[in-house]
Amino acid sequence: MATIFTKIAQGEIPSFKVAEDDSFYAFLDISPLAKGHTLVIPKQVEEDYIFHLDEKTYEGLWAFARKVALALKTVVPCKRIGVCVLGMEVPHTHIHLVPLQNETDLDFRKERIKLSPEENQAIADAVLNEFKKL
Repeated sequence: MATIFTKIAQGEIPSFKVAEDDSFYAFLDISPLAKGHTLVIPKQVEEDYIFHLDEKTYEGLWAFARKVALALKTVVPCKRIGVCVLGMEVPHTHIHLVPLQNETDLDFRKERIKLSPEENQAIADAVLNEFKKL
């Protein structure tokens, strides 16, 4: 059975796509820690644990996430993009990219922010546009 992230990458479940290629997909988190909080996933590999990915997928995922982070930082004003791999809530490897003003912005225990669909779409479109330039 496909994970929710596989269904998102296949277009079965709507998302705010910020980047995509043949192997990887990035989209805005629906319950973000910060404006622009993005999830990056492998499209064809439904592995629960990042360190169980085959080497090619693992290295490709990080290279793709780097490119997404560069585009995201161009769009969302922040000091840097934080990176976190937890993977406990969805059994599909994913990297969190979170725009940060300070280290406490990457605390997953804090209350999540709420953005309108229009705000999310504007962010997603802007990041996708920057991603395509890289």
